[in-house]
Amino acid sequence: MAAIADPRGDFSALPDVDPDVFTAPLRRPAHVGEDWLEPHQRSYSADEDAIWNALFERQMDILPGRACSAFMAGLQKLHLNRGGVPEFARLSEELGALTGWSVVPVPMLIPDHVFFWHLANRRFPAGNFIRGRDQFDYIQEPDVFHDVFGHVPLLTDPVFADYMQEYGRAGWKAMRYNRLKALGALYWYTVEFGLMLEQGALRIYGAGILSGPREAVFALEGRSPNRIMLNVDRVMRTDYVIDDLQPTYFVIESFSDLYHQTVERDFDRLYRSINPGFTYANSALIDVDDVLNRGTQEYHLRGGRGSGAKPV
Repeated sequence: MAAIADPRGDFSALPDVDPDVFTAPLRRPAHVGEDWLEPHQRSYSADEDAIWNALFERQMDILPGRACSAFMAGLQKLHLNRGGVPEFARLSEELGALTGWSVVPVPMLIPDHVFFWHLANRRFPAGNFIRGRDQFDYIQEPDVFHDVFGHVPLLTDPVFADYMQEYGRAGWKAMRYNRLKALGALYWYTVEFGLMLEQGALRIYGAGILSGPREAVFALEGRSPNRIMLNVDRVMRTDYVIDDLQPTYFVIESFSDLYHQTVERDFDRLYRSINPGFTYANSALIDVDDVLNRGTQEYHLRGGRGSGAKPV
């Protein structure tokens, strides 16, 4: 049966990448191997633990009533709190008992094919560093707070945990078709910036929103962004914003809905039907959209983050 990933794929060892496939060129630090894993999680200073605590407290002032129930439950199951940066070994033990996942330390952003491989083996790569106090509101490269606070709690949910593994397994099919940008858009608009409906109300499940205070309010309550029900064909043709709030958010009905729309989809046919580049601008509304909220786009029309525009 056609699907997002090849069911016969072998991910026991890191697969080779075809030389014709373009992936972002990253220089591997000398102290890590081809798996890009740090030998161990680093120790954090008292000030770095205090930064975690301050970030955690700030988000917990905002997220109750805005974050999805699975995320809030995951925080409790993993005992994430203000006690400094969590130990990956403890998280891995608790996650392993729940869904078979572990958390592994990496020094920086890692190559696409290595990231896919870790996900395919139910390992979540987490940055082994934490932002400075001058980066509380925005950090370009994901740190341990984004990765552990934003992503890891949802790995306690069995359906979402399975989706993440299948996404990792899907990477090689995307590379074979030279459609990494399309698969990246799917990750961006679901895992990083996804919204979902719970009892008729919008809630957050995307890690990029959960780990940032401005976007948590903007995504749910702002009048600027569009909010559209997820359509996989449409999402994978849509450009996205890396360094600012999103002009558009896509909404799922449940994690089962997300799984069925993606993992059970014929991605061979989809990849053959889409272009290497994006078709739709990140603020566009098109005829097939099931629109929940038509945004004004005024935040981005005023210049967004770079202009000092107020998120509304």
